[in-house]
Amino acid sequence: MTPSARTGRPRRSSAEILADAASELFLENGYAGTTVDQIAQRAGVSRATFFNYFAGKADLLWLDLDESLRSLPGALLEVGGSDASLSAPDSVARALVLVAQRHDDSRVPWALSQGETMRLGDDLTASGAARFVAQHSIVAAFVAERTEARAGDAWPQVVSAALLGAAGAAAVAWARAGIGRGSLEDAVEPAVEAVAAGLGGHTL
Repeated sequence: MTPSARTGRPRRSSAEILADAASELFLENGYAGTTVDQIAQRAGVSRATFFNYFAGKADLLWLDLDESLRSLPGALLEVGGSDASLSAPDSVARALVLVAQRHDDSRVPWALSQGETMRLGDDLTASGAARFVAQHSIVAAFVAERTEARAGDAWPQVVSAALLGAAGAAAVAWARAGIGRGSLEDAVEPAVEAVAAGLGGHTL
């Protein structure tokens, strides 16, 4: 057998196998009715293996989005270093568009697209809020550095919350649009640019 004949689809990671198993169970039993042990059993791995990849079952809901959000600090540095003349709001907006641009549009977070079917309820709100807070701290620190302020001051907090809120709202609308939703970049870009334009030139 030649090397090319042996070449097939890349082996799927344990994280992806666990995610698929969880998706099936969440749809069958609802989020609250599914345990970590059930997910591990369906995936054919141990409970310990599950926790090697995920801190809890809520993380499975955001697997695809979390992978993209890990690139936000790098995107902020990339944009901040490429054009020092950009305002802090414009820099954050461009970084958020970069993250959206690099996201695989075929990977739609279940938390956004299947929340009702999986009966997520308050768990969706709690897990989403935790992610917002984590990203908010990163963006506020970036804005503070650009404006010679403290991260806890009003302006960095407002810029971060407003732009992350706009990007988040656009991402939710994109995920729920179904087939033909287009690219995440096309959804996020006009939302964050409009907010950045409104923030431009203002300080607190």
